[in-house]
Amino acid sequence: MQQFSINEKGYYGEFGGAYIPEILHKCVTDLEEAYLRIIGSERFKADFDLLLRDYVGRPSPLYLSRQLSERYGARIYLKREDLNHTGAHKINNTIGQILIAREMGKTRIIAETGAGQHGVATATVCALMQMPCTVYMGRTDVERQHVNVKKMELLGATVVPVTSGNMTLKDATNEAIRDWCSHPADTHYIIGSTIGPHPYPDLVARLQSVISKEIKLQLTEKEGRDYPDWLVACVGGGSNAAGTIYEYLNNDKVQILLAEAGGKGVDSGESAATIHLGKPGVLHGCKTMLMQTEDGQITEPYSISAGLDYPGIGPIHAYLAQVKRARVLAITDDEALRAAFELTRNEGIIPALESAHALAALEKMTFAPGDVVVLTLSGRGDKDLETYFKYEDDYK
Repeated sequence: MQQFSINEKGYYGEFGGAYIPEILHKCVTDLEEAYLRIIGSERFKADFDLLLRDYVGRPSPLYLSRQLSERYGARIYLKREDLNHTGAHKINNTIGQILIAREMGKTRIIAETGAGQHGVATATVCALMQMPCTVYMGRTDVERQHVNVKKMELLGATVVPVTSGNMTLKDATNEAIRDWCSHPADTHYIIGSTIGPHPYPDLVARLQSVISKEIKLQLTEKEGRDYPDWLVACVGGGSNAAGTIYEYLNNDKVQILLAEAGGKGVDSGESAATIHLGKPGVLHGCKTMLMQTEDGQITEPYSISAGLDYPGIGPIHAYLAQVKRARVLAITDDEALRAAFELTRNEGIIPALESAHALAALEKMTFAPGDVVVLTLSGRGDKDLETYFKYEDDYK
């Protein structure tokens, strides 16, 4: 059987690794040597499980959508990560990482954010643990996600607008890494997705795997078996997708469908469809698929969704796509908006724009009658209301 877990050098096939400046070598090596020991310890497990239950509100519900099931001729469940404290899956990872940082003696937290959900989740756990927090966010995202900026500041975080490049997630990540290089001894960088130098992709995937662990238990109760026929999730950096599929990677009865941001179309020049457009390269500490020019310069991604406009993808997803374990579809802005408005009006659930990409992927599939499909609703749409208000009349 093909193995899909990370190897001892931090690679999924050819993707992954740790490509870092020398000044960060000790930080990354210390984390690599400590993370498995810490997350395997009884103290960590007890603290993590308690906070996920009593602070985050897990387990998140697995909801059978009658409207989607009737429309697509399958049993379609929504894994409701939107119902977590702070409104998205991001809190699963930040709770785990701040416990690890505390155990390692770190006293300061930094993070990057695009849509702001990871920034809010990081600021939240820093307030909980009373640790100083600095969040880097591209100025473009600061403007389109203003409410999340105010939330982070209300929680006590310092939000630093980044004005380099396209002023989005890629540029925020660059600045966070610069900060980390300047403060390696006392600072832990809470990376928000399955991206970055090893061990971050594996660490984040393990912390988010609570999603698929719960799906197994919930499906056993609802369907009499612990696996679906299909798992569906949106993918940018890929943390909610990694958490959704983690427990099922070696189960070949389970098919994986991922939705990346097609923007205005894969061939439009305004897209973030990394699997469709990318080539192997190194960015932000790992080798993965990247949108780049012929001479290796990173091209600017575009998506209506602030959480998906990243020019790369987590190395686990690059590998799964390469070996055909996962099927990746590019979903346009228009398709995502239509799916978001339909779920809102037909189910009373306003999804995040990121999650709407996963919903739109259902339209491109033909399911067998009786198929069990689990789609992870990675976050709620509060942060995207201004965008929805702008386009509301177009999707009556």
